[in-house]
Amino acid sequence: MQISDDDYVLPDLLTSGLMTVFCGSAAGTSSVRLGAPYAGPGNKFWSVLAETGLTPTRFAPGNYRSLLDVGIGLTDLNKTQSGADSELTPKGDDTRSLLVKIEAFRPCQLAFTAKRPALAFLHQVFGLSQIEYGLQDRAIGGTSIFVLPSPSGLAVRWWNPDWWYRVAERHRSFKRDK
Repeated sequence: MQISDDDYVLPDLLTSGLMTVFCGSAAGTSSVRLGAPYAGPGNKFWSVLAETGLTPTRFAPGNYRSLLDVGIGLTDLNKTQSGADSELTPKGDDTRSLLVKIEAFRPCQLAFTAKRPALAFLHQVFGLSQIEYGLQDRAIGGTSIFVLPSPSGLAVRWWNPDWWYRVAERHRSFKRDK
């Protein structure tokens, strides 16, 4: 079944020429309510983007479309469900759709913002059963794959911004294809 953007809880922020596409599990409850990604009050996404220099200032979640100006796109593995990872069902994960998007838009890197969506994707596409944070030894064409600790306030015990700094370094090393 083909899912259209109209069926998505939150729309993708994707276009050609991106350096980094961040992919989460699914939109959280606050994100759905506010119509903006990573909008939960305890979510570190926007602050870590600014801290690592991925954005020139701290963007408000409602200004997420400005990420395109700095070569960043957004999507989720599960576009039809919302809530915490513990509330999601695997049937909402759409690995094939994510793969098609990455092949079509060809960002320099795909950075998963948590292990859950990364493992679901890497298991389905490459047969992996275990992953670690960091740059993976698999790629989708010319798109490298990176796994980050979740910025969600619910995942604070696994938080380590060092991996985000590494993604930022890689992001800055890419030439922007406008």
